[in-house]
Amino acid sequence: MTVDRNSLQFDNIDGAGGSGGTVNLGEEPGKPTPSQGSRIASAVLSPAVQLWLRSQVQQVDELKVKIEGSDRQIFRGAIPKVTAAASGAVYKGLHLTEVAIEGCGIRINLGQALKGQPLRLLESVPVTGVLRLSQADLNASLKAPLLADALSEFLLPMLPLTDSEKLLKLKNSQIVIEAGVLTLSATILRAGGRQIPFVLRTGLRIASGRELMFEEPEIEMDGELKSTDFNGFKIDFGPEVEIEELILSPGEIVCRGGIRVLP
Repeated sequence: MTVDRNSLQFDNIDGAGGSGGTVNLGEEPGKPTPSQGSRIASAVLSPAVQLWLRSQVQQVDELKVKIEGSDRQIFRGAIPKVTAAASGAVYKGLHLTEVAIEGCGIRINLGQALKGQPLRLLESVPVTGVLRLSQADLNASLKAPLLADALSEFLLPMLPLTDSEKLLKLKNSQIVIEAGVLTLSATILRAGGRQIPFVLRTGLRIASGRELMFEEPEIEMDGELKSTDFNGFKIDFGPEVEIEELILSPGEIVCRGGIRVLP
């Protein structure tokens, strides 16, 4: 299975600063692009959006933003296309190895924004892209409360817990990514302070555009393999998500798809 990245691709070419693999937006050197005809896009909007994106993340090694459209379109608040690529980004403790996204048909309240009002979307925007997560970055993300709390809530229905233990706590969580298989190991802190080793091994495949499904999952607790009824268990990401491709390779996950950004 391959990821058809087209203009959104990871080329693993060292950047000028020697920062390692970078995300390539598919531009051909020296080839004119529609954005070059817009002084607003090149001189004002693209740098402003790039600066705003940098302010939203805790860290980013490399970030590129390109806004395409004519001055006339942009003055009307219509932006035909925006592409962005980042590597080494950290957002709310989540480590994103590489990401490249593209949004088309964007409408904003530029006229109101020029009068001092907040800039906002006027319509929902379909965004497509490619995301690569290395095993190291995924494990670093497990330390963030956002992902740690979501993981604990997700595991609750899989574990034989009493009602008094519904506030599950995990520690020392680690994920190993192999070809087609993901293994999560952690320590469960049970009532009374007892610590129980826990391991979940499962394949993942796309069940629908918005759902991922477990394949042949195994749960091991305290060294014993537990029977599980979670074969075919689905993770639903909601109606705004469209997963097109998911690849689990040794040491990394690559996902291609889209999401609809709401105003």
